Amino acid sequence: MARDLEVAILFADVVGSTQLYDKFGDTKASETVAQCLDVMKDATHQYKGTVIKTIGDEVMSTFPTVEDAMGAAVMMQTRISAENKQDDRIAVSIRIGCHFGPVVQEQNDIFGAAVHTANRMTSQAKARQIVISGETVAKMSPDLKKQTRQIDVATVRGKLDEVALYELLWNPEEATSMLPTIEWENQGRKASRLQLSFRDQSIEINDRRKSVIMGRAEDNDLVIKGNLISRIHAKVEMRRGKFILVDQSTNGTFVQNLQGDETFVRRDSTEINGEGTIGLGRSEEPGASLAIYYKALD
Repeated sequence: MARDLEVAILFADVVGSTQLYDKFGDTKASETVAQCLDVMKDATHQYKGTVIKTIGDEVMSTFPTVEDAMGAAVMMQTRISAENKQDDRIAVSIRIGCHFGPVVQEQNDIFGAAVHTANRMTSQAKARQIVISGETVAKMSPDLKKQTRQIDVATVRGKLDEVALYELLWNPEEATSMLPTIEWENQGRKASRLQLSFRDQSIEINDRRKSVIMGRAEDNDLVIKGNLISRIHAKVEMRRGKFILVDQSTNGTFVQNLQGDETFVRRDSTEINGEGTIGLGRSEEPGASLAIYYKALD
């Protein structure tokens, strides 16, 4: 029977395990990964956690509180770091991500948006890092909060707003210095809205709607038909108050501002601001039948 729970979801994985197999061979690399997994699982159990599953070189665990999850995360990093100093051991690193939120438990597995968020925290972490969401930091004790700092923001599948990324400084001596007062939400903000128009279609990107997808497929937000246009050609998204065009096409995207300066991107991204036109697959001058107009608004 399914149960609704609120737990801290933690992912921990070995960094660069593929290179371990290439460099040291299957036997030695497998032993090293197995030793890391044992440390992760043991730390989980010591801090009242439950190992949900292991996937290759990764462990997924849950904990009743954020404090328990962070205790286990610090133990994992500390023990693996200490074992690296042994002469007969291959030096490895792990990265950890954590998020506290609601999940649905069915048998021995858990599901829900919170799981995706926790996994996203792990994908943002570097070797030897513990990365957690801002929502998770809010549930920490005052003393534990003092050991965190915001390092970035990121988009997460299923969430309209960006998620604040924090790092738990488990080894403060190695932490890179960072000013603690960066205004992430307003950093670089130049305009609060961007209007995209094509013929009789008009869509605004803003704090409520963070992105618009363009292409010839009927399920795009802006549908533009043309023989050089891919089914899903490009998207424009709002990141930290800036508007970024991301090309996902075969033939690329052309962005031209009112001054006539043109930028071409293919499988890449560029910032857009002010006013101008976007051409999918080819350059489009103002007034052209396939020109998409953009205008940044305050």
